[in-house]
Amino acid sequence: MKPHSVAMVAACPFPANWGTPGAIREMSAALAALGHQVHIVTYPLGEDLSVGGARVWRPRYWHRSSRLHSGPSYEKPLLDLLLLVKLCRVIRRERISIIHAHNYEGALIGILAKFITRRPLVYHAVSLMSDELPSYDFIKPAFLARGVARLLDWLVPKFPNQFIAVTPALKAALIKRGVPEQRIAFIPCGVRAARFNEGDPRWVRERYELGDRPVVMYTGINSRFQRIDYLLRSFDLVLKAEPGTVLMVVSPLENDPDLARNRALAVSLGVGDSIIWVEGQTLAELPDYLSAALVAVIPRPDVPGHPIKLLNYMAASRPIVCFAGAAKGVRHMREALVAPDHDWRQFASEIVTLLHNPELAKRLGTEARRMVLAQFDWHDLCQDIEAVYSAMVDVRPVFQWSRTKRQARTSFSP
Repeated sequence: MKPHSVAMVAACPFPANWGTPGAIREMSAALAALGHQVHIVTYPLGEDLSVGGARVWRPRYWHRSSRLHSGPSYEKPLLDLLLLVKLCRVIRRERISIIHAHNYEGALIGILAKFITRRPLVYHAVSLMSDELPSYDFIKPAFLARGVARLLDWLVPKFPNQFIAVTPALKAALIKRGVPEQRIAFIPCGVRAARFNEGDPRWVRERYELGDRPVVMYTGINSRFQRIDYLLRSFDLVLKAEPGTVLMVVSPLENDPDLARNRALAVSLGVGDSIIWVEGQTLAELPDYLSAALVAVIPRPDVPGHPIKLLNYMAASRPIVCFAGAAKGVRHMREALVAPDHDWRQFASEIVTLLHNPELAKRLGTEARRMVLAQFDWHDLCQDIEAVYSAMVDVRPVFQWSRTKRQARTSFSP
């Protein structure tokens, strides 16, 4: 396939060890390995992580905070303006043929760059603002945040040339907002599974003096929309069934801004002494942490996107408990145990089931690993993304490139 010159718009700290920034990093490296020229245009802030053969561009900025964070801030409008200027310069200097924008801020910047530079734009949809923006508690009052979110959900889909939706639910949401189906490709997020081949739990258990106690683990940020409150309430029930269990909440952020609120809730529930809060976990450490877990959990319901932590858990062969809204590519009693959305009592019951049934836990972990290798490898998924690029440049219908593997993914993904 003809190589393309692509500007990835990442309006976020990058690279970073969580969620969308992590997906952009691995996707960009895989696309570069396939021979494409990938230029990631991002904020002047990120971790020291490899991006493979991709190149990173950052605008100059006089205030370089060392603190990574997720979500909105008063600083971002200025950063986004600087990012737009940098993006237009990179497009012209590097003769970019395609703009590939992620998240709503990236899409808005990409839309402006499309009109300025006349390059086609693909929007990579990983969420809806109506599901996410009000949860940050940044825009007040709450009804105003909901209004802004609805406006963005209506406005952003009107301008890109092509769309990538990471779940069928997001594809349906785009169609509902007037996007023709033939302009939307369903391509889920992926994972580099080889990273999780050799996790070593020994130093994790030694560092935190875990001994042989069973560990339930959540890996990710502590933001309100992740519903750590559900996890803590369910863990209270888990402790009543298995008093020796430890919950580890492992965040990639140092000084996670939402941690204090979750700690306070844990204390109020009387479970604080059985929880270990970890901050600043690095990407290199993640396989080791996960290998120490007997159960890996996702307490967020109603997830419109594809949780990256779910793919990490699957790649690490961990038995998973999640809500139905987060079960992208996993099925109850096949690759995970799935509780109804918001039913944190059933969520607790599923955790206890795995703690009491090691044979079931092992089988689910093995099946999850098999599924991630078969359906969610970045090398295969990036060949689908290549086809989207070609559809944009050659003006061919996107769904001429449907494959058996993609049809298999669609058959069970919610």
